[in-house]
Amino acid sequence: MRVLLSTYGSRGDVEPLVGLAVRLRELGAEARVCAPPDEDFAQRLAGVGVPLVPVGRSARALTTGGPPPTAADLPRRAAELMASQFDVVTEAAEGCDVLVATGMMPAAAGALSVAEKLGIRSVSVTFQQLTLPSPGRPPLAYPGRPLPPDVTDNRVLWDLDARSIDALFGEALNTNRASIGLPPVVHVRDYVIGDRPWLATDPTLDPWQETPDLDVVQTGAWILPDERPLPDELVAFVEAGEPPVYVGFGSMPMRASANAAQVAVAAIRAQGRRALVGRGWADLALIDDRDDCFAVGEVNQQALFGRVTAVVHHGGAGTTTTAARAGAPQVVVPQAADQPYWAGRVAELGIGVAHDGPTPTFASLFAALDAALTTETRARARAVAGAIRTDGATAAAQLLVDAIGHGRKGQPVSA
Repeated sequence: MRVLLSTYGSRGDVEPLVGLAVRLRELGAEARVCAPPDEDFAQRLAGVGVPLVPVGRSARALTTGGPPPTAADLPRRAAELMASQFDVVTEAAEGCDVLVATGMMPAAAGALSVAEKLGIRSVSVTFQQLTLPSPGRPPLAYPGRPLPPDVTDNRVLWDLDARSIDALFGEALNTNRASIGLPPVVHVRDYVIGDRPWLATDPTLDPWQETPDLDVVQTGAWILPDERPLPDELVAFVEAGEPPVYVGFGSMPMRASANAAQVAVAAIRAQGRRALVGRGWADLALIDDRDDCFAVGEVNQQALFGRVTAVVHHGGAGTTTTAARAGAPQVVVPQAADQPYWAGRVAELGIGVAHDGPTPTFASLFAALDAALTTETRARARAVAGAIRTDGATAAAQLLVDAIGHGRKGQPVSA
C-alpha cells in the first residue's frame, strides 16, 4: 500500500505531512512526500526516515527573495508551479494507491489532476478552514484582489472568491490538464475542495461549523511527537534564570517590520523578562551581546514551548497549535493569510492576545505581553492545553488505510 503526500508551501504545510507519513508507516503503508526542495524540509523528513521528492523552487527563496506577489504575478507563478507538479508528481505517484493533496491551491489543483489522470484515489486537505466556503464568514482576499468593502453578504463574497480563483489559476490549470488529455475544470476552487474535504485542525482551536453545502471531515491536527533533544546551549540558557519569552515568526519574512527583533527584545526586557529569539526565515538576530537573550534556529518547539513563559509568533496554524498544546500564553502578531484568524481564535479562547496588525511597536507589544502574562491568561492557557487532541495524524492515517482497503481505484477518498 503506497501513499503520496503532495504539498507546496512553507514549513506549516510540510510539518503535518511528517506526522501523517510516520503514522501511515506504522499501519504498514509506504508514504513519500512531494514538497519544495528546501534543506530544512529535507532534513526534517530524513530525520524520521520519510523520502522527500523535491518539486518546484525553494519555498524560502520565493518567500524571502523579493516583494510579495501581486495580482499580475500570481497567474505566472501558478503556471510555473503547476507545470512542476504535473512533471514531478506524475512520476512520484506511479504505483500509488492514494494521493493526499494540500498546500497552495494551484499546487493542490495540479496534484489532484495527476491523480485523476492516473486513476488514483485522492483526498483534498486543508490546514485551516478559511478556504472552505461557509455562510458564516467571508473568504480570504488574494493579493491585488480585495473584497469589496460595501458587500456584506458572505455568499456573494464566496461567489466573488470563486471567480477570482478562476481568473488567477484557471487558464494555467486547464492548459496543463489539456497537455495530458484531461478535460477543462470549470471552477478551480470547487475542483480542489471536492465533495468531502478534510480539515486537519484541532476542534478546540478551530471548530468547524457544519454547513449545508459542504461535507467536511475534521481529523484533528496532524502532529508527530518530537523526540529531538534541545541543544545543550539552549537548555543552559533556559535553566539560567526565569523562563524566557520566545519570539519568532516562522516562515514569515517580516517585511512590514524590519526591526522586529529590536522591538520584541526591548518590550520583553521592559517586562523584566529574558528573550529567546527564533531566527526563522526573517533571520532575526540578537540586538546586543547581553546575556539575557539567546538566538536559536531550527528547534523542537514542542519541547521548547513547555519551558517558556510566553510565545510571541506570527499565527501560523502549526505554531498556534504547538503553543496551545504546551499551555504557553501567546501573543500573535499576524502577518498574512489565515494568521489574523488564528490570532482571533487565541484571543477568543482567552489563551493569549491578538496584536492589532502586522507591525509591532514597543508600546503595542509591551501592552500585549502585559495582557498575556496575567494570572488569568496563564491559567486559561493551561486549561485549554488539556483539551487539544494529539491523535489527528493517527485518525487520518487510519481513515486512509481503511478507505484504500474498501474503496475502488480512481474514486475520491471518503470517511
